[in-house]
Order: sequence, then C-alpha cells, then structure tokens
Amino acid sequence: MNQLTIPIIFYIFAAITVLSAAFVVFSKNVIYSAFSLLFTFFGVAALYVFLSADFIAVTQVVVYVGGILVLLLFGVMFTNTIMQTELKADVLHIVPGVLLTLVLIGGLLLAFYNASAAGQWMPGMMQLQGSVVERIGFETMSRYMLPFEMVSIVLLVALLGAAFLARYDKAHKKEH
Repeated sequence: MNQLTIPIIFYIFAAITVLSAAFVVFSKNVIYSAFSLLFTFFGVAALYVFLSADFIAVTQVVVYVGGILVLLLFGVMFTNTIMQTELKADVLHIVPGVLLTLVLIGGLLLAFYNASAAGQWMPGMMQLQGSVVERIGFETMSRYMLPFEMVSIVLLVALLGAAFLARYDKAHKKEH
C-alpha cells in the first residue's frame, strides 16, 4: 500500500468514529443512537487494526458489536415505552462542558506537540516475534490465571445477582 494512503484511511476511520460517537451523544432517538454506536464500535476496531492490535480489534467486534450492542438493540426495540420517553434533560451544563472540552483539547495538543518535538511521536520499528494471540493465551493461562479466574467469579456473582433481582421484582409484584 502506498505510504500516502495509510494516513488517509486512518483519518477516515477516525472521523467515522468521532462523528458516530457524537451522533450517539446528541441524537434524541435511542434507536438511532444505538445504530450509530455500531459505527463507533467498528471505527474503534479499525483504529486497533492500525495500532497492530489485531486481537483487541477482533475482541472489540465480537464482544461489543456481537454481544453488547445486539443486547442493547433488542432491549430498546422490545421496550414499547421507550419511544414516548423524552430524552433531553431540562438542565444543560453547556458552559462547564465547553470549558472541559477546551481544556482536554488543549492538553492533547500540548502532549502531541511535546511528543513530536522530542521525537517520540512515531512508533518504533521493533516487530513482535510470533503470534500475538498465542502470547496472550499463554500469559492468560500462566501468569494471569488467578486474576482471570477471579474475574470469572465476579461475573458469575453479578449474573446470579441480576437474576435474583429480576425474579424478586416479579415475585414482589404478585404479592400486591
């Protein structure tokens, strides 16, 4: 691929990600927000590919697009009262939001300027040896086995708690 086309493609995916994320935030329709979240997730996955993080890009698509977004879309579409709900809040904090945005943009520009002046902006030429997926699997099942299993127990407890709360709510309504 031409050296000129790589930055152009990167900027296209970055623009898709930022614009669709802004549409998620500013859209008044929940279904439009959920569908634009799809483009945001795919844009983030494409940015991971540009960072040579192929495993994280595939995980992004499988977990977020395949799991969370589909669950969110089903939840939104099966809820009848969501279309009558007013989503815009009465109180908008525009001034603090604009000030915080300007401070963050200024900080990012300062960091980019300092990094480019020091020559640390561009990635190194060192390449990883072997498969990234193989290395992640080896580290997960050897060095990080205990945290991996602890996270699975926490997720199992959260799932059981959610099932109990959903069942308790239905049983509680039947008593009244």
